Amino acid sequence: MLKDLSVKDFVAETASDSPAPGGGSVSALGAAQAAALLGMVANLTVKSKKYEELHEEMAEIAKKCKKYEEDFVEDIDRDANSFNGVMKAFKMPKETDEEKAARSAKIQEEYKNAANVPLSVGLKTIELLDIAEVLAEKGNPNAITDVGVGVLNIKLAVTGAFYNVKINLGSIKDEAYVADLKNQMSEALATVDERADKILKTVESMIE
Repeated sequence: MLKDLSVKDFVAETASDSPAPGGGSVSALGAAQAAALLGMVANLTVKSKKYEELHEEMAEIAKKCKKYEEDFVEDIDRDANSFNGVMKAFKMPKETDEEKAARSAKIQEEYKNAANVPLSVGLKTIELLDIAEVLAEKGNPNAITDVGVGVLNIKLAVTGAFYNVKINLGSIKDEAYVADLKNQMSEALATVDERADKILKTVESMIE
């Protein structure tokens, strides 16, 4: 499984002539890195006696970040598997009319799955902004750059995940389904850049 590879091997596999892992899996990895960095900031705040009054809140944030991190790591393989599902559907027999119909239906089903996985990654990643906002305000200031890099990973992961949704939507014939996912992404993206950039400005103001 991709999630069990070393960093070196994962990068090498991404660079190979195999189409998976691709941008979707890399976006999920970016989301996992964002969650891990934010979790680290929370843990560093808990570790410091200087912020004892925040320990309970930060411990809860660290716990949430760990759950997000674990989910996103699983999404690395989920995304690759969804792509493989599409490729497998294209290899189904197509000699008879029944086989052609079954193949066409399966291809559409797998394309929807291939769109749903990165959609979920993108939407979940946006939730991390709630945590980043708290950490930028209350977290250990010695780790403020880690909040910033976490937010940069959030922006990367959301954008990359939604790119992968859009490329799959182009092959889906269900117009209502396509419209629904486009609407979900549009609503989700409405405030992402504004919120992320506000946090990054806070980070920059603390390190200049």
